[in-house]
Amino acid sequence: MFDTANVSLFALSMNGKRTLFLGVLCLSVAVSARAELVWEKTEIDLHPDLGAATAVGVFKYENKGDQPIHFTSAPRTSCGCTVAALKKNDVAPGEKGEITATFTIGDRTGVQQKSITVDTDDPKKPQTILTLKATIAQMLELQPALVFWQLGDAPKSKTILAKAGKGVTIKNVEVTSSSADFSTKVEPGSGAGEFKISVQPKDTAKPLNATLTVKPEGAAGPPKTYFASARVMPSTTAAP
Repeated sequence: MFDTANVSLFALSMNGKRTLFLGVLCLSVAVSARAELVWEKTEIDLHPDLGAATAVGVFKYENKGDQPIHFTSAPRTSCGCTVAALKKNDVAPGEKGEITATFTIGDRTGVQQKSITVDTDDPKKPQTILTLKATIAQMLELQPALVFWQLGDAPKSKTILAKAGKGVTIKNVEVTSSSADFSTKVEPGSGAGEFKISVQPKDTAKPLNATLTVKPEGAAGPPKTYFASARVMPSTTAAP
């Protein structure tokens, strides 16, 4: 005898499985449709040539998803000394592009770190922070950058050592004082690229202050100016 109830149950079961299969298939298709912006590097470490005016880093990206990605705003930098340029606002699936960050060095030395904030409509990661790090070589180092005397001290000369940075060739340094109350004299130091700057006040009977302008001669790259200070100041020791 033909059992219609079992047939109905079998058909219902098959329909349920088919519905479940179609639902999973649709969900799979929906999940696979994604946008994903992948960066080659999010941090770049630069060592610009001595005397360079700028340090430039290029951040490369690729849309590895199958949906287009839109940059929702222009890249924002952490300071006015850095600008970031984006060539286009939309990235098609599989397309590559780049953001160029330019840091203006100016008189800055040592390690400089700047950030660039990038906003997109990528649902996986809508915001990315890019880091541009630049190590700026020091052309000339002054040790110390301040020489001082207290009121009533003997007006003896004191020395500032001017030392060329690594890989820098300096033939001489020129020093001028903003005040005639201090005299300066330059002599070769004990090592290559070293110069002794002797600074002497005319007297120490009253407070005096001067800015010493130091210009290295013979160094490669644009000329740069460095500064030191000379002072005669009141004693910091409290009276008994």
